[in-house]
Amino acid sequence: MDLRFRAPTIEWRGPAPFVFARVPEEEADAIVAISSSASYGWGCIAVEARIGDTDFTTSLFPREGGYLVPVKVAVQRAEGVEVGDEVEVALHIAER
Repeated sequence: MDLRFRAPTIEWRGPAPFVFARVPEEEADAIVAISSSASYGWGCIAVEARIGDTDFTTSLFPREGGYLVPVKVAVQRAEGVEVGDEVEVALHIAER
């Protein structure tokens, strides 16, 4: 499954601050529909992602009925992404 969307970045504080892009509801619903065949456990789903010109691998985090895309520090630096910036995200999800 391939998805593309725009979303503002948010900060979620855990043991260390992280930057995420929240998957919009329509795309999150599409992910939920395949989640049983794409999740590797705890509801996390491995993805190949792209923001700007930077490709990276990560895992979607289930959160509040939707999903968050972690934006790695290397991606933040390469693309100049800060909390509150709107980013275009491309995701590829492989079903297992």
